[in-house]
Parts: sequence; C-alpha cells; structure tokens
Amino acid sequence: MKQTILPVAHVFALVIMGFAATMLAPLLLAIWGQDLALGSFALSAVATFAIGAALWLATRRYRRELKTRDGLLLVALTWVALPAVAGFPLWHYLPIDFTHAYFEAASGLTTTGGTVLSGLQYLPRSINLWRHLLSWLGGMGIIVLAVAILPMLGVGGMQIYRAEMPGPMKDAKLTPRIGQTAKLLWTVYAGLTLACILSLRLVGMGWFDAVCHGFSALSLGGFSTYDDNIGHFNSVPIEMVLVVFQVLAALNFATHYQAWRQRGLSAYLRDSEAKAIVGVLAASSLGIAVYLFVKGTYPSFGVALREATFNVVSIATDSGLHTQDYSRWPVFAPMFMLFLSCVVASSGSTGGGIKMIRTLILAKQANRELEHMVHPNLVRPLKIGGTVIANRVVFAVLGFVFLYFMSLVTLVFIELASGLDFTTSLSAILACINNVGPGLGLVGPDSNYSVLTDFQTWVCSAAMLLGRLEVFTILVLFTPALWRK
Repeated sequence: MKQTILPVAHVFALVIMGFAATMLAPLLLAIWGQDLALGSFALSAVATFAIGAALWLATRRYRRELKTRDGLLLVALTWVALPAVAGFPLWHYLPIDFTHAYFEAASGLTTTGGTVLSGLQYLPRSINLWRHLLSWLGGMGIIVLAVAILPMLGVGGMQIYRAEMPGPMKDAKLTPRIGQTAKLLWTVYAGLTLACILSLRLVGMGWFDAVCHGFSALSLGGFSTYDDNIGHFNSVPIEMVLVVFQVLAALNFATHYQAWRQRGLSAYLRDSEAKAIVGVLAASSLGIAVYLFVKGTYPSFGVALREATFNVVSIATDSGLHTQDYSRWPVFAPMFMLFLSCVVASSGSTGGGIKMIRTLILAKQANRELEHMVHPNLVRPLKIGGTVIANRVVFAVLGFVFLYFMSLVTLVFIELASGLDFTTSLSAILACINNVGPGLGLVGPDSNYSVLTDFQTWVCSAAMLLGRLEVFTILVLFTPALWRK
C-alpha cells in the first residue's frame, strides 16, 4: 500500500505547491486595494506552499512514473483535498465554519456555483476574485493544467489525462504528446475567456465584474459578485454576451481548437454534439418562452423570450448564472430546465451531467433495439456523425448512466432521511451532481445553500465531487480489482 500511495502523494505535493501560486492573484489585488482579506491570503499562500513542500520532501524518494491506478488516485485525491486548502482564506476571513468554507471552495473548483455566502457585493474584491478564479481553474480541470506542467518535472501525464477528461471519446488526442494537448486546450480556454471579458466590458460591465463573470461564463461556474446575480445589471447586451459564451463553453473545446486551426465553422457542422446542443437550447428557450407567456408569467412575449433564453441556456449548460428567481415560474419550466442540465453539455466541455454524446448514443441504441425486435437478424452498426461507435463504448455508456442515476437516487434519499423536503432534496442533488448551482425550494436562486444543516451540506459537497469526476473515477476506487497486483 505504501508503494502505491506515496508516489501519488509526491505528485500531489507538486500540485499543492503549484496551487499555492494561484493565491498570488487575490493576494496582489488585496495589496493593491488594501482590503481586509490581505492577511488571510498571505497566511493561506504560505501555509499551502509549506504543506506541499513538506509532503514533497517526505515522499521524494518514492518518485516514479505513474500507472493507471496512480492516475485515478491522484485525480480523486486532488479534487477531494484541494477544496480544503482553497477554502482556507474563506474560513480564516469570513464568519463561516470549515463545512461551509469547504462547500464554497468545492463549488468553485467543481464549477458548480452554489454558494453559502450572502452580501456578495460587500465582500472584499480579493475574496470575490478568489471564488471566481477557483471556478476558472476548475473549468478545464486543474489536473489537465498539471499535465502540461508536470512532464517538465519528469512526471508522466497520460494516466492523469485519461482519468480527468470527460466523455466516451476521451482517448482521442489532438497531438501525439499529451502535455501539448493540454496546453492547446488551455490556450483555447484562455482565449475564449479573454474574448468574453472584453465583450462584457464593451457592453458596459466594469472591469472587475467583467473579469469575474468572464471566469464564470467560460467555466460554467455560476458564481457572481452580486446576490442578484446577472439580474443586478438588468442589461440585454450583457445577457446576450453571456448566452453566447455559455453556449461556447458547453461545446467540446477540441472542436473549438479544430475550428480555430481550420479558420472556419466546418468543425462545428461536423460535430453531432454541437448541432444537437444548439438545437435543443434554441427549441427549449422558445418553448419555455411561449409557455411563460401563455401562463401569464410575463406581460409580453418579448420579455418572456428574454428571460427564458438566458435562464434556460444558463441552467441547461450547467452554468447557473440567472437573471430571475425562476423557482417562482410555473413548476414545469424550472423542472424542465433541471432536466436539461442532465444532458445538454458536451463531452470535453466545462459542463457536467450525463453529456450530450452519451444521450445521443443511448437514443441510437434504443432505436437499434426497437429495430431488432422487428428484424431480429438485422445487423446495423451504431453511428454518431458518421463514426461507428464500438459496442464496448455503448456498454460503458449504459454502465455510466446506471451508476449516475443510482448515485442521484441514493443521495436524494439520504437528504430526505435527514429531514429535507422533497423538492429541495431532489433539486439540490440534481444541481450539485450536474454542477449547476442553484436548485429549487430552500436552495432556489433567491436563496443559497447556507440554509442546509452541516450533514446536508456535506452530502451536497459529495454530489458535486462525484458529478465533476463523472462518477466512475470515484467509484472505481472502491472496486477490489483496482487494488489487486
């Protein structure tokens, strides 16, 4: 066991030391703005680096190339342990306990966007920047960033990349070297983030808010600098900019890279996921707008279309930014939006849930089974966008969806057993496991997760981590086969 854990701990120590460097951004902002959180970030940065350095020194003689099992352990350890470190500045400065600090940091790193804080506009800017920076780092996955850096230190990255990247197509590589692949993905991610920030500034948002909400939009994180979220701005141009970039963030970043390299839109037109996502979002936004107008929720169809478009796109893509307390809408609309959050995001994107590619595979497989009932001897391969999907991938998707729904049901029943009402239990777990953020009931857009007990909060934290690592990466650690030599 020692020979398995300590090499992983050695690499994890490097991740911790690198993560300490990210605290310099809010620290420098605190120095520049002379805000009261300066001491908290200074102490947190030093303590985090010291912990990483001590662990690195204690495990350096166990350094070796990582195997598949090691990569899985490292991914799980990183995502479970980092929120404890990332939450330290919040715990030290804000009047919250460790449970809520961990939840807030985990919500950021998993790009969930659920919060336990109120009075966001009155927080020091360094605290708000840190919350949004956590979302941005978690967007593409801090492990993928480590894949681009660790090879320079002599640590292989392929096993980490395979464990971290979502979707059944995760073995595909853009370049022969995995470190180069990670760098390309981060370049696209950073470029789109910069474009979003500049666009938000051009349509009237201040620089600080533009940076924070640019981080939220591209990471599909859902954090805001105001309790009223995007509703604070009451600006159609701002909402439209965010809609565009949230849709882009929900698409596969490898597709963005291919489109940039080819200097055209053909990559999107060949991407079955992208076409399905845009079609579902357009139809759902229009349908919900008509529904809200018919129900008399808004006085005109134009207003209904505006509110429906932003909130449907945001929840469906697992962003969680919002302009309205949509929990006050007729119940069909918010429940349908939460359903969309399960399936809309693309593999290789910053979104959560089952992913659109798995949904397409399941739909095609269901149709194939119906055809086999009529023609038992029919042999027809399953194709997505002209590509034949191997049966082993279909079986993997079926296994994933089963584990996803069993995890969802189990966590909902745990919340119900703790005394939480059904609407809040179901929506909170759905919102957390899909990394959406706000739910319904007690955790709706007009409230936050601070109303939950400590136990209920930890269950939601577990749901966020389980969803961010797509269930398999966590549950495989509990299989005896993984630990056999």
